Amino acid sequence: MTTEREPAAPDPLTVLTGMYEAESRYLAAGGPGRASFDLLAPYFAPDVVLHQAQALPYGGTWRGHDGMARFFLAMSETWESFEIGEQEFLATTAGTAVVHTQVRARARATGRELAFPILQTITVRGGRITEVRPFYWDTAAIAAATTGS
Repeated sequence: MTTEREPAAPDPLTVLTGMYEAESRYLAAGGPGRASFDLLAPYFAPDVVLHQAQALPYGGTWRGHDGMARFFLAMSETWESFEIGEQEFLATTAGTAVVHTQVRARARATGRELAFPILQTITVRGGRITEVRPFYWDTAAIAAATTGS
């Protein structure tokens, strides 16, 4: 008697690299309002939670696939361009990954360009992202660049 085993869930690094590739395809296809969130949905648990710093124009807690789709729309309303540069995966073995990312972005409202790092803790369970907590070095600089104050 043979029993079939369910395939093992992908490791966090595989999930994260897949999600970042899907995010690139999503943005290349036009991003929020033009491309379907379906490109990203397989990488996020249905009950995913994203915690953004309140001081950001897109601050707050975003829940579920609908929340993530609204978050990407809020980001695109804030940033004319948002280029992900060098990424360093600092920890990816257990359930929580840590990713250091360099970003270059141009604010839609002001046209100001800004380069900044983001450090994210990302929880991966069962092959899907369940929680994201980005940490920005200077939320005041981001708020100033996006509002002109």
